[in-house]
Amino acid sequence: MSGAGATGAAPRAVRAAAAVLAAAGLGHTLWHGLVEPGTATAFGALIALGELARRDTPAVRGPGPGQPAAEDRRPAPLGAAAALAYALLGRDAAQPAHHGVLQTVAVVVAAALVGIVPHIARGRGPAADHLARHVLTVAFAAACCRPLHNAGRLEQWLGPGPGVVLHLVLVLLLTALCDAVLAAATARARPGRPYGPLLRDELRARPGIGSAIGATAAVTALGAAAAGLWALPVFCVPLLLAQLSFHRIAEVRTAYRQTITSLARATEIAGCTRPGHARRVAELSCAVGRELGLSQRELRVLEYAALMHDIGQLSLVDPVPGGATAHLPAAEARRIAGLGAEVARQTGVPAEVAVVVERQADPYREQPVAARIVRAVNAYDDLAGGSRHPGGSLAALEQLRLGTGRDYQPEVVECLARVLARGGRDRVVPVPPG
Repeated sequence: MSGAGATGAAPRAVRAAAAVLAAAGLGHTLWHGLVEPGTATAFGALIALGELARRDTPAVRGPGPGQPAAEDRRPAPLGAAAALAYALLGRDAAQPAHHGVLQTVAVVVAAALVGIVPHIARGRGPAADHLARHVLTVAFAAACCRPLHNAGRLEQWLGPGPGVVLHLVLVLLLTALCDAVLAAATARARPGRPYGPLLRDELRARPGIGSAIGATAAVTALGAAAAGLWALPVFCVPLLLAQLSFHRIAEVRTAYRQTITSLARATEIAGCTRPGHARRVAELSCAVGRELGLSQRELRVLEYAALMHDIGQLSLVDPVPGGATAHLPAAEARRIAGLGAEVARQTGVPAEVAVVVERQADPYREQPVAARIVRAVNAYDDLAGGSRHPGGSLAALEQLRLGTGRDYQPEVVECLARVLARGGRDRVVPVPPG
């Protein structure tokens, strides 16, 4: 099987498994009817409300036209928390809850579909992979809890106190791990994204909004056991407010990234660099950074620095011919990098971005990893002349390899070669803004 076929098999398997599970759950529930329909309706309404509250602004695209949309990390926290709470529910107002795994899946699927219909009508519904992961992770949590609750063994083994709480926390941790594994597997369908760094990024992303979702699910399930269904709105309102705040932060980051992208184009508009140079360097730099296993935050710093790496040329009286700084003497390249760092600091970008811009022309052994990547990728694009002809790319890579003992880190150059071999810059995925 080819590499593309192997990476595409995982998302197809995830979607197929979720579809089979959803069909089994809906069929079983329709045939046997709802167990405790009042409880199912209350949780289903909350799940649907959470999906309706999903803010459906368009996903941010990468720095260049025709690139795939960045992975949407804006979840529906309220819907996810309600679905998990229904899977974890042991009692409703001190009365045992008896719904099974398949009914849990059926209620979650039906309610989620009701909630996302308005978004789909506007062409902004969640991706199929997201829905598939949601079904599978809820089914996993239900499989860990429902048989034990329905048989009455959980309280028999652990007692009604801290033991049950610890069990819920353990189930939620395992569910988060399951979701991270599935998310990394589906994201790997995009070319040039090794599974290891993807899984690491997914695991690092879980303590944020994921911890709030898990905590709300556990507290809601425990609160409903004592106070009944009235606990649902009481415990879920704070998460709904957090969801609104999460969306506002995502909007700020999106606007910030768009501002940096527009600023990076100033060198092209002024005729200092070739059209598309900053975009190409940013895309390839991010792909190389993923290959090297950089974290999501490090990739974001790398992308901003790569977009702004030539901004110092705006301060020059005499433009560099063709904007190709790779051909300049070391002292002149360092002077332009220093000017660029001063401009970057004036724009208010994070301090790490300005440092990368400033040190991109230093000897590579003295540079941070991001500066080594920008230096090598910028040189590659300058040497290749922006050409997409294989001969130009091979000649540029050969020149970089000849300079690895002095100018470029060998590992960075080889990662760049692997990224290009997997499809080149036309298939590089940008960094998500979230």
